[in-house]
Amino acid sequence: MSEPTVGCLRVNGATLHYEVRGQGPLLLLIPGGTGGAASFDGIAEDLAEEYTVATYDPRGMSRSPLDDPEAEQRVAEHADDAFRILELLSPGEPARVFGASSGAITAVHLLTARTGRITRVVAHEPPMVEVLPDSPEHRALIGRVTATFRAEGLMPAMAVFAAGLKKDGDTGEPEAGADAGPGDGIDADAGPEAGAGTEVEAGIELPPQAAARAQQTMADLPYFVGRIVPAFMSYVPDIRRLEALSDRLVLAVGEDSRGELSYRPAPFLAERLGSELLHFPGGHTGLTTHPAEFGELLRKAFSA
Repeated sequence: MSEPTVGCLRVNGATLHYEVRGQGPLLLLIPGGTGGAASFDGIAEDLAEEYTVATYDPRGMSRSPLDDPEAEQRVAEHADDAFRILELLSPGEPARVFGASSGAITAVHLLTARTGRITRVVAHEPPMVEVLPDSPEHRALIGRVTATFRAEGLMPAMAVFAAGLKKDGDTGEPEAGADAGPGDGIDADAGPEAGAGTEVEAGIELPPQAAARAQQTMADLPYFVGRIVPAFMSYVPDIRRLEALSDRLVLAVGEDSRGELSYRPAPFLAERLGSELLHFPGGHTGLTTHPAEFGELLRKAFSA
């Protein structure tokens, strides 16, 4: 794999680490959870044969430090960060945008806020639970996760979060004695390295690069659980605006995610907008588990 061009961009309250590969029209990839730019390593090289592929670590994650580590997070500000990258790399030219999970929420808001700069958005499993008919239940889940995190710490909060993301839609408390190890529930929204911290803590030797990424994932988890989960999963999209932009929005899900909470908003919103729902291979982290197939389908989605 060729090395990307790496840069830093100052934005309001943060410094963003970004990476660029290839030539052609700009394709911005927005990661979800704690994945960061590295979450796209499996697909970026192939996409760079056709596009200028840019990705980055969202503010507060990995190599994109906040000026104020205690700053509250807002979807609109994360979307403005993405816009600043567009302006830097493709000034005045419309771009294509892909977002995964919480990054998909950023992409959806970017489309509604900066319509003239976006030709198409592919949003893979955005956990916009506020669009669902049973949104009060999920609002309560977020409240329990936040309260548990403050009172008991990271792993108990992750156990509560995992229970709320299960396929049966159960948002109740985890069973007593349930294993709340670092991998539990993280795969649902924390990026491809999620769960890798289990191997690190267990003393299993990983390749140096994988070990470093696993350690970074674990380091980013408190920020993810404490700031990103409550801010992003309480986001309410502008449905009326999206109806007017439905020809530019492709909502997508993973074939193996059916029934999970992170799966449900996309088909519900697609039906509301009268738009097609695209199924990608794998589950919520299909771009990591099925990179070749995922990348090829993404390429087709942008060329359609």
